[in-house]
Amino acid sequence: MSADGARGRIGVAIDVTAVPRHPVGAGRYTVEVVGALARRRDVALELVTRRSDAARWEGVAPEATVVAAAPDRRALRVVYGELALSATLRQRCPAATVFFGPHYSLPARLALPAVVTVHDLTLVDHPEWHERTKVIFFRRALRRAAAAAAGVICVSETTARRFVELYQPAGAVHVVPHGLDHAAFTPDEPTPGADALVLARLGVAEPYLLHLGTIEPRKNVPALVTAFDSLAADHPGLALVLAGPSGWGGELAEVSRAARHRERVVRLGYVEASLVPALLRRAAAVAYPSFVEGFGLPALEALACGAPLVTSQGTAMAELAGAAALTVDPANPTSLAVALDTALAGGPGAAARRQAGLARAGEFTWERSAAGHVAAFRAAIGQR
Repeated sequence: MSADGARGRIGVAIDVTAVPRHPVGAGRYTVEVVGALARRRDVALELVTRRSDAARWEGVAPEATVVAAAPDRRALRVVYGELALSATLRQRCPAATVFFGPHYSLPARLALPAVVTVHDLTLVDHPEWHERTKVIFFRRALRRAAAAAAGVICVSETTARRFVELYQPAGAVHVVPHGLDHAAFTPDEPTPGADALVLARLGVAEPYLLHLGTIEPRKNVPALVTAFDSLAADHPGLALVLAGPSGWGGELAEVSRAARHRERVVRLGYVEASLVPALLRRAAAVAYPSFVEGFGLPALEALACGAPLVTSQGTAMAELAGAAALTVDPANPTSLAVALDTALAGGPGAAARRQAGLARAGEFTWERSAAGHVAAFRAAIGQR
């Protein structure tokens, strides 16, 4: 019997109602970790979804019980999660012995031991980077998780240290990093010419710098545009490609309008997950100068694809990348421009960073992440 089936099977009820149609960030994490949990023999999943979203989750976890109970409208879904989710779990998830909230929150009056994932603490430390309604909701969710959850999963040591410092949680804190789909995120294209077809489909021409992620204040994209603008004249034909949906905040538009080389800044919007590896592989360099992230999955994916990476010092991205990336002060566009110029030039350190990145990326799998989650679930049941 395999290791994941050697112990008794546990029933895990998971709230997946907050995952959007085009998942990024915490949504992508939820999809990936649910899929990895579903492949284990020691877990029986019961997924609570939005009423219109059952088919997607039946595809992610074919053997799971899918309970399509939550309203589709966001405001009603939030109220449902607060007032009715616990009743749904009692009535329609009879096999569950632990509840898992993958996005900060757990419902009131919960009869099961709970494990909650905390991705980052920017909602507390930097509320100005978020919409006010989210700040109010998630700050309350963080307080409840700290007080009531039997276990809290933090996605990096950086996040765990800050969570403990802020909340002194009652339950155990488990550091469980994200994983990586190594079949997709690889330095080798699947077939000759496949990456060029993806770039043509997206309307992207080489050479280009790439930023991957939602456009929102904490991603620090305006500083990246400023840094690119300062070095663009020395790199004729180089473009800055911004791949990711629009979030909120209008500073990027103002900076882009003022840029001398604004016509070389390409906005792609949301990019299908299947197309992202090609964008990473063909990038002259990947820039991820976010001020703070809980983990920074795009940075890890860039390393797995062999792309030169420039990211922010003192962050979870620097923690995971180690010597594989060039790290800079994200508040200093001049420093960012110098690092990008270094990455574009290659040089004697480039090959060593690339090999270090490939080795580092190889340490992260969704199977290993799922195993860490199961360990947290079992610990929570033991505390019951």
